[in-house]
Amino acid sequence: MRCGLRSNSAMQDSSPTEQRLNDLEIKASYTEDLLDQLNLVIYRQQQQIDELARELVRLRQQAPEGGAAEPRNLRDELPPHY
Repeated sequence: MRCGLRSNSAMQDSSPTEQRLNDLEIKASYTEDLLDQLNLVIYRQQQQIDELARELVRLRQQAPEGGAAEPRNLRDELPPHY
């Protein structure tokens, strides 16, 4: 009979442990899902960065070579109503 009591006692003691283990498994699952989502966001951001870098190179190639060195006259940039 004592063995039966120990068995029940052991089951009662393992129940909170099992619950904690289940809770940890659930948290780990959510964490893994969140990590996958964040990796996808980072991947998409890197694609956008690469695309913007290509666009910047294209725009620099279109700009005149001496364009940045030449001073601009602000009167040339005034709207027509001035």
